[in-house]
Amino acid sequence: MPAAYIRKIDDNDEALHALQTGDVNVLGATPWLWSREDLQNSVHILFVDEAGQMSVANVLACAPAGRSVVLLGDPQQLEQPQKGSHPEGSDISALSHLIGARSTISEDQGLFLAETRRLHPAICRFTSELFYEGRLVSLPGLERQAIQGPTPFTGAGLWFVPVAHQGNRSHSEEEIERVTGIVELLTQPGMTWTDGKGQQHPLTRDEILIVAPYNDQVNRLIQLLPGAKIGTVDRFQGQQAAVVIYSMTTSTPEDAPRGMEFLYNLNRFNVATSRARCACIVIGSPPLFSPECHTPRQMELANVLCRYVEMSQVV
Repeated sequence: MPAAYIRKIDDNDEALHALQTGDVNVLGATPWLWSREDLQNSVHILFVDEAGQMSVANVLACAPAGRSVVLLGDPQQLEQPQKGSHPEGSDISALSHLIGARSTISEDQGLFLAETRRLHPAICRFTSELFYEGRLVSLPGLERQAIQGPTPFTGAGLWFVPVAHQGNRSHSEEEIERVTGIVELLTQPGMTWTDGKGQQHPLTRDEILIVAPYNDQVNRLIQLLPGAKIGTVDRFQGQQAAVVIYSMTTSTPEDAPRGMEFLYNLNRFNVATSRARCACIVIGSPPLFSPECHTPRQMELANVLCRYVEMSQVV
């Protein structure tokens, strides 16, 4: 939409007046505005973006503003950020509440967008099987996406780079050394990547996302790779690049800060690996991929990493 048709309103009362007078036809705002009593039935349709992150309580508070409500989002991505202490279950998102134990929405509940416009089919097969009940497919043409050049990561798909280390919790010098080496290899002269339209581009640091679960590892990587795109999973939701490098950092499940539930979190692993268009490279200590599980929940968490190794090429 041209910028001339977009108007920024800083005052809530002014926004309400613009709706009531027909001065605007579409209004975007946070739950703080839509939950106001004087905005009830103010719009025909209330679209809730990122409903996979917004809690049921917030959506219910906003819902009276619309004569109907449409929920948009992906409950298999990152959940709503939490601050403070809340009763168990209060953090569940509106979409998670709607679909229940399923990973995707059923046909009688809503519409599942089954085509990814990002993932090469070799990456999509993993993402679809583990997180979307096998329903996700790549848009035709994405099979063209690939890395070209003298590197073990030529082509497209999943790679696993095992790095042995012990006693590492929130940072790993061994993995930092391996990450920097891979970045140098991928960005050497002559390295290119092809997009879904068949167009070839130089492979630069701008087309590489480096992800780690902990800020300690992120900060150390930033010092060695200035200008590179480096961050935790939270930073990169919604972004994409030709290559994703995910440094698992921790030596064993027992070493993991915040426990296995955080490091092996299914949504976080999904977000981290599904940013990649051509190549997803996971670097990690081998014991992380063969953990000793004591509960069904731990088995569920570990299954994703184990399946990743099964479907990937080991370098």
